[in-house]
Amino acid sequence: MWNHVINLILVAALSRLTFSLHSDAGPWIRSTKGEVWPMPNSRMIKEDFYLLRPSNFDFRVNGETCDIVNEAIERYTRIILTEARIARLVTEGQPRTSVREDPHFKGTLEALNIRFLQPCEQNGEHWPHLYMNESYKLEVNETSSIAILRAESVWGILRGLETFSQVLAPSGDGPSLKIRCQIIVDEPKLPHRGLLVDTSRHYFPLSDILLTLDAMSYNKLNVLHWHIVDDNSFPYQSTRYPDLSTKGAYHPSMIYTPNDVQKVVDYARLRGIRVMPEFDTPGHTRSWGLAYPELLTLCYDSSGKPNGKLGPMNPTNLALYDFVRNLFSEIVQVFPDQYLHLGGDEVPFDCWGSNPEIIEYMKAHNMSRKYELLENEYIAKILSISKLLDANTIVWQEVFDNGVVLPDSTVVHVWKLQQWQKELERATLAGHPVLLSSCWYLDHMAATGGDWEKYYNCDPFDFSNAINATHLMLGGEACMWTEFVDK
Repeated sequence: MWNHVINLILVAALSRLTFSLHSDAGPWIRSTKGEVWPMPNSRMIKEDFYLLRPSNFDFRVNGETCDIVNEAIERYTRIILTEARIARLVTEGQPRTSVREDPHFKGTLEALNIRFLQPCEQNGEHWPHLYMNESYKLEVNETSSIAILRAESVWGILRGLETFSQVLAPSGDGPSLKIRCQIIVDEPKLPHRGLLVDTSRHYFPLSDILLTLDAMSYNKLNVLHWHIVDDNSFPYQSTRYPDLSTKGAYHPSMIYTPNDVQKVVDYARLRGIRVMPEFDTPGHTRSWGLAYPELLTLCYDSSGKPNGKLGPMNPTNLALYDFVRNLFSEIVQVFPDQYLHLGGDEVPFDCWGSNPEIIEYMKAHNMSRKYELLENEYIAKILSISKLLDANTIVWQEVFDNGVVLPDSTVVHVWKLQQWQKELERATLAGHPVLLSSCWYLDHMAATGGDWEKYYNCDPFDFSNAINATHLMLGGEACMWTEFVDK
């Protein structure tokens, strides 16, 4: 009883505080209706409008089609039906508005005519990729009851269908939806628009990953960066090395089987989303050592005795490279994306510096105590393996910062919060393509959530020499690291 009274007092106090700060009733920020997200390149909108009734509306494809377009039509048909049901529920018991008597009313929209030039292959052979053409043009003209969606490729059709679903709004006339006459011409500013999910620190059920892909498609994001393994757990079930997940996962139920991964990849493909895996090495590999401790570095204490801890991978172990080669050969077959994220961040050098075998190896190879040189040697071998597998590579910024010799084509992924502009400048001046995540760490939002605007105020071109490096700025990723995420 007393707890209930306290809760009522707190609610009353918060209500009074809120009222004093915002005296107007209702939401502080009004939700939009019939607006496009993200904002398109150009939009000409008029007062004239049509009503769309799902039972009398049709999607029509000109020419040959394929599974990507067919599935998208089914998906957006369901979305429109849901929006219409919600519109009907909202107006139940209320008098119908006289929307049809409005002089700007042009009638009922009959169909959306879909036209794209580049054919898409059947049977899952058409995959989203960097620089895929996502441009489209959507026309709803007052002179025709048939809207038109044009695109060069199926990827533009997917983005255009999402926009079409967004411009629909409740009409006040039962289940009918209102769509204003307009012309939208749109294409992305940057080709890589990603979201990183971390399934090592916190396991995501397969259904949650699929739901995340849906949310990404609604926001026109096109890369799922799957940080699938790390120190904490190894949930990826390898066919070549099954003990990695058998011993390294949190629980036998918390793994991603080959069938699970295939479901994610296929689900993403149908939404125009790439699935880019990250298998971070040589650091962040403690979970690998649960099954294969010989791959990692044995750490020693100050007295020169093993302390029972394992550090990063041991670059002096030649068997390590055969292991990585075999595992990566599997990974590039399971994940069809052309890019493989190699990680390379936050390598703790103290364990290497305590291990007598590594110290002796470095002396023999004239590395002195410069552990960056040992890292350089390791990364060079991993890059050679990736090249033989025909995989393009991405590394976290520490690899570049530590002076590791990288091919010009290797992408530098900038994540540190301090001086990220300088980092972009240095990496692009060195000729590397870049990705930015520094200002989009979703797990860094304040507990109150009131600082969300900072994510929208970040400009990936806000660095010196950006005007000469537009071809090197690939885009960015929002990152949801899960060390402290419990849902």
